[in-house]
Amino acid sequence: MASLTPIPTGDGSSTFYSETFGEWFHSREGARNEAQKTYVEASQLVRRARTISESNKHLSADANHAQQALKILDVCYGLGYNTAADLEAIWTVVPDCPVVIKALEIDIEVPRSAIAQNLLHNYSVKVQQILKVLSEQQSVEQPGCIVQLLLGDARQHIQQIIEASWQADVVFLDPFSPPHCPQLWTVEFLQQVAQCLHPEGGALVAYSCEAAVRTALMQCGLSIGDISAGGRKWPGTIASYDAVGLPSSSQQAQEHLQTRAAVPYRDPSLRDAAEEILARRAKEQASSELMPTAPWRRRWKEIATESSEIE
Repeated sequence: MASLTPIPTGDGSSTFYSETFGEWFHSREGARNEAQKTYVEASQLVRRARTISESNKHLSADANHAQQALKILDVCYGLGYNTAADLEAIWTVVPDCPVVIKALEIDIEVPRSAIAQNLLHNYSVKVQQILKVLSEQQSVEQPGCIVQLLLGDARQHIQQIIEASWQADVVFLDPFSPPHCPQLWTVEFLQQVAQCLHPEGGALVAYSCEAAVRTALMQCGLSIGDISAGGRKWPGTIASYDAVGLPSSSQQAQEHLQTRAAVPYRDPSLRDAAEEILARRAKEQASSELMPTAPWRRRWKEIATESSEIE
């Protein structure tokens, strides 16, 4: 494979460019900032850790109850920023909170290159060491921390997690963009991911607000809302089985769901190539009774122009 060359982003952290997918792994505005804002803060990870820590203190006197752990599913581990930001944020504030992470990744050379080129140097030595061992052995187990890196097609590995009846408190959905990696944004794959999300209070966060993605999440029985996407132009998405407490979606986003842009990606076999998935969606869009997306785009462009003139 081609050499992975670090490219600085806006916050001083670095990312890679994927020749395979034709995209950067992170927002050029800031890789580290994206992990912190879009995933750690939007999912209220520290609040969740505090709740579990307090619960464990009450359970500690009862030998019949095992300690709870904060469970995280990291879909598309990549360079490891999301997992590094998770552990750093949790242990900085709630050092006694046990954490269990299952991460999915297709290319082991990406996290290994990140470690080899010291791209995670802004995180604590403890976190760096965990991610280093993870890149070498794909598994880390120590007091208060269990991390597993599952290598290969996420569409197959997610089924193993389902079969184990494992459910996450937080899911980080971070593949390349839908047009470049539609395999991991389909209704069928997201149905699998949704089965791994705890039905009581679990949250899924993603940087994408594509109407097709949001439609797919809603077809999985999830409610959706807008979140800050760490330097990206558009908001990200948070989804949960419980709509209570979710931030609202903008009027612009809600209207977007009524256009042909909302026709979701589909992969019935969970094995189709990107080209097949894209062609299937284009065919469905062509026959859709939803309104074309262009009028929606023009309308909101005019609104933005009028707003800027008033200001």
